[in-house]
Amino acid sequence: MSNKMQNTIDHYKVNSLTNLDTASAVEGRVVWDPLRSIWNGGMLVGAVVFGTLHFSWGAVAVFLTASAITLCAGHSVGFHRRLIHRSFECPKWVERTLVWFGTVVGMGGPLWTIRLHDSRDWAQRQPDCHVFLRHGKAMWIDGIVYLHGKLKLVHPPGFDPGPGIGDDPFYRFLDRTWMLHQIPIGICLFLLGGMPWLAWGVFVRVAACTTMHWFISYFAHTRGPQDWLVDGAVIQAHNVPIMAIPTMGESWHSNHHAFPASARHGLYPGQIDLGWRFVQLLEAVGLAWNVNVPANLPPRAGISPVTARALSVAAPGQAEMTCNRI
Repeated sequence: MSNKMQNTIDHYKVNSLTNLDTASAVEGRVVWDPLRSIWNGGMLVGAVVFGTLHFSWGAVAVFLTASAITLCAGHSVGFHRRLIHRSFECPKWVERTLVWFGTVVGMGGPLWTIRLHDSRDWAQRQPDCHVFLRHGKAMWIDGIVYLHGKLKLVHPPGFDPGPGIGDDPFYRFLDRTWMLHQIPIGICLFLLGGMPWLAWGVFVRVAACTTMHWFISYFAHTRGPQDWLVDGAVIQAHNVPIMAIPTMGESWHSNHHAFPASARHGLYPGQIDLGWRFVQLLEAVGLAWNVNVPANLPPRAGISPVTARALSVAAPGQAEMTCNRI
């Protein structure tokens, strides 16, 4: 994509939702989601039972390695930074490979993930939204609802992820079959390391990654340090430093809400961002280009810095676009 085309894109809109003039983020009800409830519950039970019965340090190493690869290359870079926010360009085969790794994290397929992410992102930017979308319940209740339920809005937005995504047959296939991709992984792990590798490489990994995704979402939208506020948004994002490494940099959420199209989330000194390092590696070997960071994005209206360092990473002209709250 040329720089001219980059400059015509609205890097700060929610990309996949339509009919937002008639949609409401407030009215709705939470219902049981049987498919994901059984999946998440089954993986958790399997992790506790099989992980305990078949513990070994080699299996723990498999769990850590597989989790790091799928969370970093797949969920953080493939799903979030590439597919949802288009924060860098890459060959289609690279994108599809990264998206497959994101699918085998075990939370859902790519189209479902885009819709879930963008619906929550849009709702949190509104003056008000449903309690489910704001993590407004006690933590243990929020976790149960998040992992076993879903929100049905009375007036939901439409969904159109656009060409190259919504019409991609591979992504549609992944969305239909996302659970089944654990089977070949499980078979390979069993043949290589028996039940310990299977238990920790599938059950423990999927249960841990799914639960951690809810956990970081809860804390990143309820408490923690901030450098930026999104003006008029009912929910503000927070940074969660202790979770930077296991989330591959996704926990620098205040930064991300301010600059969603940035491929770099850890913007300030000391903010570890392994997903960003992976994008840099792709760029170094010629598999990524037009990589966005705040300094080369257009200045964004509607955000306010709340620390003295906030503007140090922003594009020229950002100070003139913000309300000075420092």
